[in-house]
Amino acid sequence: MWNWLRQIKDSITQKTTGLMRMQFWRDAVEDIYSDNPPHQPVATELWRAVKKHNLTKMWFMKIIDEREKNLDDRPYRNIQELETYAENTQSALLYLTLETLGVRDIHADHAASHIGKAQGIVTCLRATPYHCTRQKVFLPMDICMLHGVSQEDFIRGKQEKNVRDVIYDIASQAHIHLEHARSFSKKVPVKAYPAFFCTVALDDYLYNMRKVDFNIFHPSLQKKSTLLPLYLYIRSWKKTY
Repeated sequence: MWNWLRQIKDSITQKTTGLMRMQFWRDAVEDIYSDNPPHQPVATELWRAVKKHNLTKMWFMKIIDEREKNLDDRPYRNIQELETYAENTQSALLYLTLETLGVRDIHADHAASHIGKAQGIVTCLRATPYHCTRQKVFLPMDICMLHGVSQEDFIRGKQEKNVRDVIYDIASQAHIHLEHARSFSKKVPVKAYPAFFCTVALDDYLYNMRKVDFNIFHPSLQKKSTLLPLYLYIRSWKKTY
């Protein structure tokens, strides 16, 4: 379901089409929780997961509602708006993942909130070169204005210091969320850690970003890291996130 919702925005040319698809999933979730799932493979599997793990309906609805708002194709007004989007999508997905692991813990939820926000911010950064090729920029407007950077500067692929300063400020916010999530890791049940191994990819991207001095357009940032499986194994072995 997550992949279907994620792809809707890029696969449509008219907002009305996107709204219809979102409504399909909203109705599907309602039917699933009424024990009458639609005859659609993803919906059927989702119904089974809901029954097996007693998943919370609210998190599905938050994801759908936030994805629907995001169809407007406009930049985030500020970093807080980006964090709200991340909380209602990435963090909500992590809450559901925790539930599938049988974890219902306030500290795990708190960690999931910050990790989800970090993931949303990093996803926005990673997608920026792609969006720029489509003449679109979604980076927070308040940070761009603070450094005197326009959307046109990103679309043209400029790499001046003020452009890199925008990326530094946004990336720093993701780093802060990751550090905060780790600051109380001893209170988080070890059983919840597998839900948070996505931090491996986030750390890797932020580290590579620092290596290229926050040049968002550097080719190395678009390459897959062959060492990620190793980093994931080490993180799992150490029982950390």
